[in-house]
Parts: sequence; C-alpha cells; structure tokens
Amino acid sequence: MGTKTGRYAMLEQFLADGMHYMFGNPGTSEEGFLDALGDYPELKYILTLQESVAVMAADGYARATQKPALVQLHSTPGLGNAIGALYQAKRGHSPLVVIGGDAGIRYQAMDAQMAGDLVAMAAPVTKWATMVMDAASLLRVLRRAIKIAATPPMGPVYVCVPLDILDAPAVETVQPTLIPSTQCLPDEALLQTAATLLVAAKTPMIFVGDGIAFANAQDELTRLAEQLGAEVWGVDAGELNMSHTHPLYQGATGHMFGYQSLPILTKGDVNLVCGTYLLPEVFPELGHIFAANAKTIHIDLDMDSIAKNYPVDLGMIGNPKLTLARLATLLDLMMTTEQREQAQLRRLAIAAEKESKRSHAIAMDQAKREETPLHFSRVAAELALQLPEDSIIFDEALTCSPALTRYLPPSQPGHYFLTRGGSLGVAIPGAIGLQLAHPDKTVVAITGDGGAMYTIQTLWSAARHKINAKFIICNNRSYRLLQLNVLAYWRDRQLPQRDYPLSFDLSQPELHFDELARSQGVAGIRVERPDAIAPAIRQALDHQGPFLIDVVLEGDVRPEMVGLRCGQ
Repeated sequence: MGTKTGRYAMLEQFLADGMHYMFGNPGTSEEGFLDALGDYPELKYILTLQESVAVMAADGYARATQKPALVQLHSTPGLGNAIGALYQAKRGHSPLVVIGGDAGIRYQAMDAQMAGDLVAMAAPVTKWATMVMDAASLLRVLRRAIKIAATPPMGPVYVCVPLDILDAPAVETVQPTLIPSTQCLPDEALLQTAATLLVAAKTPMIFVGDGIAFANAQDELTRLAEQLGAEVWGVDAGELNMSHTHPLYQGATGHMFGYQSLPILTKGDVNLVCGTYLLPEVFPELGHIFAANAKTIHIDLDMDSIAKNYPVDLGMIGNPKLTLARLATLLDLMMTTEQREQAQLRRLAIAAEKESKRSHAIAMDQAKREETPLHFSRVAAELALQLPEDSIIFDEALTCSPALTRYLPPSQPGHYFLTRGGSLGVAIPGAIGLQLAHPDKTVVAITGDGGAMYTIQTLWSAARHKINAKFIICNNRSYRLLQLNVLAYWRDRQLPQRDYPLSFDLSQPELHFDELARSQGVAGIRVERPDAIAPAIRQALDHQGPFLIDVVLEGDVRPEMVGLRCGQ
C-alpha cells in the first residue's frame, strides 16, 4: 500500500471508535474512500438509494445503541437531499457523524460542477459543521466531531473531507475519541431548595423529555414521581422515559398547538422539568404557560434548554439520573407522614382516572372491531397477541399511536421509538437501523401511507442487506394528521367546517404497498378485512427476511372528486 493516505486513516479512526456500519449513498468524489472500504471488512456499508434514507437509517441505529452512527453523503446534491433528515436528527438529538465528499480544495475557486458552500448548507441542521482543510488535522477534526456528536445535547455533525485530503499522506496517529463524562450533580444547596419546593407541593407536575432516556434515568424518575404522587408528561419525547403502563404516566403534551397543552401546564403549583425544553410545539403559546404563583424547577445537561422560552424559578445543570436520585433521597428525609399520605391519595386518584379513560377507549374499540374499512385498534389488538414481549417498535403513524400504545403500552427502555422532528418517512429506514443494532429481536415499523412514500425505496435496502424487519403501512389514503390539524385551524379561526382540501387526499390513484414491496424484493400482503389481520401478522413473523403488511384503514377521502378538481 505504501504510505497510508487519509482515506485509510479515516476508516481506521472509525473502527477505533467502535463504528462497524456506514450508512450511505455513493458519489464520484468519494470513490477512493469507498474503494478503501474493501480492505476493512469489519466496517460494513449499508447501501441506500437516497441520502435521506441513509440518514434516517443511521438515526435508528444511533437511537438503538445510544452511540454515534456513521453516515456517508455525496457533495452538494447529496447533502441537499439529506437536509430534511438531518433536521429530524438534530431535533431528536441523534449523534450522527456525517462524512461528506467534495472534489477537492484546489478546485474551490473554479465554481465547478457540484460546487457549493457545503459547510454553510449543513450548519443550520447540525450541531457542528466543518471542512478538513489540511491533511495534518484530518483525524483531529474527526475526533472532535465524534466528541461533539456524543456529548449532551447530542446531535448530528457534518465533516466535509475533500478528495485531495483523502489522497494526501496521513501523518496523525489513530486513537479512540475521548467522550467527556457528564456524571455531575448540581450544588447541594440548590438541590435542598428544589426538594423543599417539591415537598410542599399540593399538585406537583413532572414534564420530561429524552434527556431521561439518554441518562438511563427511568427508574429514578419513576421513584420520584411515586414519592410525590405527581402526573408525568412527555414533552418532545421520542424515547421511552417512563413505562406507559405506570399509573402516573399520562402521555404527551400537545405537539402542534400551544393552547392544547395549557390545561396540563396550568394544573400544577410546583413543576419539575427534566431532560427537555418547554415547549416545542409548532404553534407554541406566547404568553404564560404555568399557573399564577406556581414554582418551576428545571434540570438538564443542556444549558440552553433551561428557561429557554419561559421563566423558571430554579435552574440546575446536572445529570438527570444522579440528580433525580439525590432529590428522591432528600424527599425521603424531608417528607412528613401527612405529606406521604397526601401523595398516596394523589397516586390513587391519578391511577383511577387513567384506568377509566383506558377502559372507555377499549369499549369504543370493541364497538367497531368488525367494521370495514378497518380501524387500527383491531390491528393493534392482534399485534399485542402475537408479537414477542421483547419486540422493538418504531412508531411513525401518529394518528394510530393512541391505539397502538393502548394495546402495546411501551414499558421497556430501548424497545419503543417514536418519530420526532417533523419529517415524514422515518419509520421504514429507522427500522433498518434498529434491526442492525438488535439482529436477535423482532423489529416492527409502523408508518402511514403518506410517510411511507417519502422513503419507500428503503425496502430495496432491506432486501439487499437481508434485514429481518417487518413493516406495517397504515393505509388510510390520506394525510390524516393534516386533516386533524385543519379541523383545529377552522375551530381556532371560527371558520365553518367543510370538505378537506384534496391536497390531503391520497386515494386516487390507489397505492398498493404490497405490490411496491414485491417490486423491491420484499414479501408483502394487503389486508382489507378483520379476519385477515391475524393471519397476515402470523405470516410476517414466520417469514425469514423483511415483510410488509399493507393495512387498508378507514379514511375520509373523495376519490371521485380528484378527477374533477384535481388542481384544488
């Protein structure tokens, strides 16, 4: 081989950092780099047919392993294709290390084909973006990027490595990247103050995000919530931060309209926020969000999240696992017998109300169990009967999520992943990443028809790499979430309800996802009747390799109008 060049040193750096998969789509400026992969069989290349698929598959892998995942992108057009997926990864704090190609530093004055300011393109959708300008700093920059991606708040980084850097002699030594420890506690006096506030609360409320899961603090959160008798709400959460089966877990605040979250946020007299910021809705509340005179405590490793949009009374930088554990210990020492009894009464009342709502929802499901077109609650109930207990689910079908979690309530960390960030098409590629991280587990992606069409070519990659994931398409022939959102818009603006815009209608021409799957080498079946659901799930689970179920659900669509008013 002679003198080792940058392209070989890069691959050895990735292996030194425990990276064994690279998700990508090749381009001309990375040919030498990808050719060198042949000399490192322990680093496997997962070929995708579009850059957003590569990013989303890596996102799933990073979420499953809680470690940096490696992505390779082509130059300007390739990075452009990946922008939306990178935004998704940034919003979800996914530690992706994205390596981008470029023809070479020596050509940058030429405005040549595919020239562009790659760093400026990547900067808004990454935690850090840079270009390696000298071969003597190639590995230094890569280690810095890996450290930044993996340090809270985690997020994607972009490193452009021009071709002349890849071909230059490597002069640095490969060594593993040091990830700084975040095992830190706030000042004890501040913790005492926080505990004093919480002990005195009559209606304590807890709001949590994925900082809980990233710190593996689910047990500590649960213990503290039980001590207080506090409702626990997820905010901007895609991971499992508390078991959905726990009586105190109440679900998520609104993600679209701020006014939908206000009744929840104004309930408490003492609010504890941990591992998230308030409040990441599309149309957030611009005024006050807490009750008058309520006290708010905010704990996070991300300094920017604390008091980001709304004032808090006490903000503390600290590891959620350590900090919540210390708070729980302080509460044990400080709570009186009467306060413990009041907390127990709150726990019982919250549990009773939650069970009442669940029982009512199940009764409603039973009333429409045999209807056609199908309701997803019937599908969820059948999944609950057949899926192995340690199955891993990637849930992107937001309008079906309530039914899914009603029958398959997530309870194990690392076994349920919810879409986050707003991009469509994440579940199918995300499931590939989950399955590569857990080849011995059953992985199921659940997505809608609209979302599936964003990244349907992912099925080809699943077949090529023999990914054993299962895919369920909730085919309601519409952008259902947009229909629900426009209903809220009409109500908010006091406008009369009318037919949904035809731009939300996907019914004409009809999409057959089972046929799309088979055309890419993936077995598939279409389900339209209640009695066909259970056999289809059984067939999917018994099948060795990827399998898709196209479930035709009820939907408010007007295919007869598409030809008449297709330009609406």
